[in-house]
Amino acid sequence: QEGKHGVEGSGTLFYMVHCGKALYNNLLWRNWSPGALSKMVIIGNSFKGIEERLLSRILERDYSYIAKVLKGTEELALPAHPRYLDTFNDTSVHWFPLQKLKELSPEVWDFVEEPTYQDCDDLEIIRKEDRAGRHSPAAAE
Repeated sequence: QEGKHGVEGSGTLFYMVHCGKALYNNLLWRNWSPGALSKMVIIGNSFKGIEERLLSRILERDYSYIAKVLKGTEELALPAHPRYLDTFNDTSVHWFPLQKLKELSPEVWDFVEEPTYQDCDDLEIIRKEDRAGRHSPAAAE
């Protein structure tokens, strides 16, 4: 499902360590409302780190849901373990307090178009279309 999982009305913990930015973006898109996002907790790559490492125009173009929710996110970095500094150095817990989400501008919630990643150069997921093409009988010929 490429990260497009809904919380279905109950509190949900998503453990997404080392996942690509598109998976986080898809998850946010699928749950794009203050009510749904406030029921989510994500353990995964730091959203602040993503923001720091990407040019803002790339973040807004390719990962717009991450970009739009940054001001509605609380993030706590997990302590680094000396043995795994290069592996889990960017892991954080993210949650979305309802009050913070309600403080975002109403326009933030208006745009709910499904992400397509057409212009994305560094896509870190295999999309259904890509996977289907590789495994089809026509692709084997």
